[in-house]
Amino acid sequence: MAGRLEFWVGRRYVRSRSSNGFISLISAISMLGITIAVAVLIVVLSVVNGFERELRDRLLKMSAHATIEHPEGRLALWQSWIQLAETRTDVDAAAPFINGQGLLVHTHDLSGAELRGIDPVMESGVSGVGDTLLEGDLDSLVAGEYNIVIGSELADALDATVGDRLTLTLAEGIVTPVGVVPRTKRLTVSGIYRVGMYEFDRRLAFIHLQDAQKLFRKSEDVTGIRLSVSDVFNAPDIVRETALQGGGGVLINDWTRHHVNFFRSIQITKSILFVILLMVIAVAAFNIVSTLVMVVKDKQSDIAILRTVGATPADILRIFITQGGVIGIVGTIAGVLLGVTLALNLENIVQFTEGVLGIKILAADVYFISDLPSDLRLPDVLKIASIALVLSLLSTLYPAWRGARTLPAEALRYD
Repeated sequence: MAGRLEFWVGRRYVRSRSSNGFISLISAISMLGITIAVAVLIVVLSVVNGFERELRDRLLKMSAHATIEHPEGRLALWQSWIQLAETRTDVDAAAPFINGQGLLVHTHDLSGAELRGIDPVMESGVSGVGDTLLEGDLDSLVAGEYNIVIGSELADALDATVGDRLTLTLAEGIVTPVGVVPRTKRLTVSGIYRVGMYEFDRRLAFIHLQDAQKLFRKSEDVTGIRLSVSDVFNAPDIVRETALQGGGGVLINDWTRHHVNFFRSIQITKSILFVILLMVIAVAAFNIVSTLVMVVKDKQSDIAILRTVGATPADILRIFITQGGVIGIVGTIAGVLLGVTLALNLENIVQFTEGVLGIKILAADVYFISDLPSDLRLPDVLKIASIALVLSLLSTLYPAWRGARTLPAEALRYD
């Protein structure tokens, strides 16, 4: 019965309708502060998680899990390397590739580009390029037809569409009696892809493997082979074992090493943001201290009356802990609900805002990803809610202790 009375009194103080409504206002502001701080931290961490997920997925869609290359860029007998890789149970697929660079020209527009020679059939096993095409098809890359698939940003830069003819100029020229003449080739745009990362959409183009061998004078050789492994997080060990099994003498690489700075920067950013925004929750929680100190000062006579009718200091302590706990719990629950709602609908909210204001929040030429992804994770929500509750409850201890030490005679002396 006593416990119910303390809870009732503490809850009553939160929504006090006495003449001093300022106390209730301060309580509402403290509750709102915790709500906003918790919601913001949930949304921010969800966005960072979304960036990490999208970056990993899009990088793996365009870059293989691992690669094996010849030090001089001419891997001979690459078919045997593919057969070796595919005999391993931890390798899902393997495909050859050729890397090169050139200058693409269309009418009065030009742009440098990285050209990747691929076999369309084998490439589908190691990457998701075919799933990113907006126009055309990856199977349009037929040997001898010199078709090319370009990114959406590169297509915009060249003002080119499917069916247009591009002029490719290579760095390696032809020696003639009048000097070195650049080698050129006419290519037909047969597809346009968009992966959502400016690094790829603006610079990377695909041609058929045999066309690349002729353009870059590779004969029957390739730059290397790309591997798709069953466990992407074990890619470094898998590609190393495959290379050693094939006799070594090759260069190996994997997605964790090639893009390690991206993921490391994301983890550092996530940790820094968590600490900074945790301070915001701490400030909001410690507002409860000032709120309860004012309540204790305002309720001196009430405390004295309760003490005179038999309430113990522990009872008074529980009353104010209850009041602060209600503020913290309600604020945390409201913040979790608001943060989860915003995180789950963030992409739609961003698209609506961009459409109304006519702006682009993430410019494609500045950020790696032009969309604003969100990946809500339950452990993050539980961690944030737990910290907010703990800080809120800790904030009630000192004011509650001050209230429990109130002496009835001193409090009622002038009443």
